[in-house]
Amino acid sequence: MKRILVTGGAGFLGSHLCDRLIARGDEVICVDNFFTSQKANVHHLLGNPNFELIRHDITHSLYVEVDEIYNLACPAAPGHYQYNPIKTIKTSVMGAINVLGLAKRINAKVLHASTSEVYGDPDVHPQPETYRGNVNPIGPRACYDEGKRAAETLMFDYHRMNNVDIRVVRIFNTYGPRMHPYDGRVVSNFIRQAIAGEDITLYGDGSQSRSFCYVDDLIEGFIRMMDRPKGFHGPVNLGNPDEFTIRELAEHVVELASSRSKIVQARPLPEDDPTQRQPDIALARQNLDWEPQVKLRDGLVKTVEWFRSVDLSTFRAPTPNY
Repeated sequence: MKRILVTGGAGFLGSHLCDRLIARGDEVICVDNFFTSQKANVHHLLGNPNFELIRHDITHSLYVEVDEIYNLACPAAPGHYQYNPIKTIKTSVMGAINVLGLAKRINAKVLHASTSEVYGDPDVHPQPETYRGNVNPIGPRACYDEGKRAAETLMFDYHRMNNVDIRVVRIFNTYGPRMHPYDGRVVSNFIRQAIAGEDITLYGDGSQSRSFCYVDDLIEGFIRMMDRPKGFHGPVNLGNPDEFTIRELAEHVVELASSRSKIVQARPLPEDDPTQRQPDIALARQNLDWEPQVKLRDGLVKTVEWFRSVDLSTFRAPTPNY
């Protein structure tokens, strides 16, 4: 049994990670400030003696005794992280400093959840970890993009200077049950609109591409990276290399939801929105023996089923952006 801290543990990804860790017999301390997460995501764990939930903002120091830390805390949907950009970059930078300071004191391993957004609007396709990115440092997405890039810097500096055992993963678009219905991301938007019979609204003409990874596959990648022996610190891309246009995604959702929704071009592309995003996962295959197993259509079926199973009126949009 390990004692494990998960920051952002009540969020979409964090709650699935807590499930996996509890299921294998670990003790889990879940820390979250509930800005974009839901207590309902971990409600089923509250009676488990191996699970502890703490309301805490990771921009402030935390003092616990653990063996491992998964640092997932940060709003990740553009509307949410742009709502309070200063708070967003504080969460990435100050959160990383606090997590690393804790890890240094108690000699804990740290897995840091970075993002494909460190590549910005890429001019290299697909994106390998060696690509240094094309990021606008003063644009509306910079609070997240540059915050995550700075957090990676801190991770590697703490490793070089203080020998902290770090592991850095770069997450590409992930979807599945427990996505916040009002996070403004394309999968949740499309499913919510399709179930309601509303028009499916595209940004631009829908020709921009993304690669969608089902949540179970991503969590498996997290655990393999954390459990790997010392020597490989990343960064490593975790995502599905199968690439789809946004219009293709909309067509899949309409079909799988048995919806009569029409697909319409309703809004212009947001500023600095990437036109292509596809991970090169050669490093993950080589070092973690990992690659996604769930096909997009199969994952969408499970996600649509979850959206139909919950009362969407009980969810509050975290920000007025959506």
